[in-house]
Amino acid sequence: MQKVSLFIDGKTIEVSEGTSLLEAAHLAGSYIPTLCAHPDLPPGGACGLCLVEAGSEVVRACETPAAQDLQVQTDTEEIRRLRRDNLSHLLKDHPHACLTCAQKVGCSRTQCSSNVAVNERCCAKLGNCEIERVVEHVGLREDLGRYVYPGLPKFTEEPLFTRDYNLCIGCQRCVRACRDLRGVDVLEAYEWNGRTLVRAKAESLVDSGCRFCTACVEVCPTGALLDKDVKSGERETNLVPCRGTCPAGIDVPRYVDYVARGEYGKALAVVREKVPFPGVLGRVCFHPCEDACRRGQVSEAVAICRLKRFAADHGGVAWKERRKPARPTGKKVAVVGSGPAGLTAAHYLALKGHSVTVFEARSQAGGMLRFGIPAYRLPEHILREEIAEIEALGVGVITQSRIEKADALLEEGYAAVFVAVGAQKGVALAIPGEDRAGVVQGIDFLRGVALRENAAVGSRVAVIGGGNVALDAARTALRLGAQNVTVLYRRSREEMPAYAGEVGEAAHEGVQFEFLSAPVRIQQGGTSNGRTLNVICQRQALGARDGSGRRRPQPLPGSEFAREFDQVIVAIGQEVDLPEHFGPVLDGKGIRVDPETLMTGRVGVFAGGDAVLGPASVIEAVAQGRRAARAMDKFLGGDGDISEVLLDYEERNPWLGPEEGFALAGRVGEAKRPWQKSKQQVACGAESSACPTGELFYTAFTEVDIGLLEEMAEEEAGRCLKCQLRLRLREAPRPPEKWLVFDAKTVEQVPETEGVYQLLDADKEIISIVGTANLREALKEQLGRENACCFGYEEDRMYTQRESQLMQQFLQEHGRLPQGADDLDDLF
Repeated sequence: MQKVSLFIDGKTIEVSEGTSLLEAAHLAGSYIPTLCAHPDLPPGGACGLCLVEAGSEVVRACETPAAQDLQVQTDTEEIRRLRRDNLSHLLKDHPHACLTCAQKVGCSRTQCSSNVAVNERCCAKLGNCEIERVVEHVGLREDLGRYVYPGLPKFTEEPLFTRDYNLCIGCQRCVRACRDLRGVDVLEAYEWNGRTLVRAKAESLVDSGCRFCTACVEVCPTGALLDKDVKSGERETNLVPCRGTCPAGIDVPRYVDYVARGEYGKALAVVREKVPFPGVLGRVCFHPCEDACRRGQVSEAVAICRLKRFAADHGGVAWKERRKPARPTGKKVAVVGSGPAGLTAAHYLALKGHSVTVFEARSQAGGMLRFGIPAYRLPEHILREEIAEIEALGVGVITQSRIEKADALLEEGYAAVFVAVGAQKGVALAIPGEDRAGVVQGIDFLRGVALRENAAVGSRVAVIGGGNVALDAARTALRLGAQNVTVLYRRSREEMPAYAGEVGEAAHEGVQFEFLSAPVRIQQGGTSNGRTLNVICQRQALGARDGSGRRRPQPLPGSEFAREFDQVIVAIGQEVDLPEHFGPVLDGKGIRVDPETLMTGRVGVFAGGDAVLGPASVIEAVAQGRRAARAMDKFLGGDGDISEVLLDYEERNPWLGPEEGFALAGRVGEAKRPWQKSKQQVACGAESSACPTGELFYTAFTEVDIGLLEEMAEEEAGRCLKCQLRLRLREAPRPPEKWLVFDAKTVEQVPETEGVYQLLDADKEIISIVGTANLREALKEQLGRENACCFGYEEDRMYTQRESQLMQQFLQEHGRLPQGADDLDDLF
């Protein structure tokens, strides 16, 4: 494209033909205020703030193209006056009392010392508002009158964001974003009482066909469109919560998008960039991403976990082409325990070039994945295949090798040790009769079944507990032939820590539940063979909430009752089980470690997973393995960077287009293979003391969840709101900041007087706000601060009050205090 050369504020700039003066000025480093233009949108021309002198004319920079040898002035006295007039005209129909208030910084907006009516005050964006920044730069006319509240519609009950057209300035950014950027076109401008306003094309956003991508909210310069639940703080975590809440940091929207487009191999590559167990996690993850999914506020959350499984099952092996282990470092690493945390750490340490050996006390690798999760939830071949991929990196796995002392491994020449033994020991009930024959720990019961060992099951089985182990034990007992299985739980169904889906499936299969029932003792039953057990329970009532957020059970006096069973399975929790002289110190949950490095009190010995957290989820264990690998690689002299790139990033077209019924579309159906008791299961149960093998076992423990078919997966992935697209929208240019270079020469120019200074890092993020009696001397003391790159200051005799105001403003905008100010949390 042909180039043109022009002069902006005396500076020569060359741009492509057709470039607007607004964009050319931005490239030249000259700021031009605007409220209707946006770097990602076509010109608007509605605000009249982007006026410049081009030759002898005053023109709008947003719609005037650059021309050869054109002389442009962006900041003359006349231009400033015209901008001030136009901005004042806009703000006569917008609340502005707070914008010019001397006490606005740190104001809570709940009480007003000037007695401004609530509906005449600014919105919650005050302190982090585009229109506020423009007002501060341009200024307002002194004769600007009082704002009169027009009583326009407010929409607060629709999903994700509110619409308050009393705050609309008619810039139409939202209309252009919806129409020209996303192709959805559900908003329109209209004239009302001499003003240009915006509305949905139908009665509601849902009826209009909104895709709820929230691009309109992102570009709105006022609070007319305002996020409902996006709290101040980390922007990416708030706007793309599925990715932000994944403990392993999987790029959820990216792989969901690939599934929707039918590119399953790419979807799997994205998942495998963060975890070595996509097939496992696609079946057993507790998916906090789905709880956070913003689609759930519109209709139902996207079935993210099922899509992960689909990618794992259909993604093929193309991802292996980019897997490139580093050169051998010559460092030996020992991993004690082959559960998800241990194997994940081994995977990433091997990729970093270290020689890794995994020691497993039992006969097969996998830890709780193999011995604690039944095959009907996690088929053995899935786990076996994913462990094989880790071994293919050169990781050695030595089974039936119980490590008695961590130090012994260091003495054998291992440079570092990672202890990931899990929480393998069941927690006792601590009630009389618990040691009777016929009472077994849930984790021992499941382990025996997984090993095809003696796993006798009675005809009537009680399972005590409400977690996933309890439900796994109950459903397993049914598959082994129990005629009746009852779960005894001391709280209500709503308080059960087990996954809701598992509870529902257990009930569907025939497991019975006795809620608000706490066993207090176990007695011998009254049958002639003496094999039955009487479980004496006490009714409970729910009281105040405890530390877990669940209501605490309170025993009801005189409410004891008895239930007779042939077998009792106890599953109320697990704890770490280490040899007496193993080494690392235990605390209340597990092994005590440094929270940042996961190193124990013994240098070179690290720990993670359930061994540190206590019983947790598979994805949390995987995340611990990743953290450990980073820390251990640094300890071994590496850079700690375990990131993998198995697929080059592709920019997705931001165009969405209309889709009828999109907003209300619910999840696609589930493909399941419901388990039902058959003669085979009965035959291998109560009448036999041996766990079924071969075909009988396969029949009894066939995977229940079949997964999604291709058309189902693509339809489900297509329900995604594409929240991540909002992050690609650029921020409207801000007025120039008056930050100074933080060096000794500049600090010498600062007055020795009272005031407040702010230090910023290289990204212009505020890292310190401090009031002081001597600005220059206080800044001199900070000159050695490593991450401080620039600063600003205000002279103020009331510097303590001003410091507090600036802290409040920062807290409102970021949801936290600046770095190093954590000790002030209680004050704010």
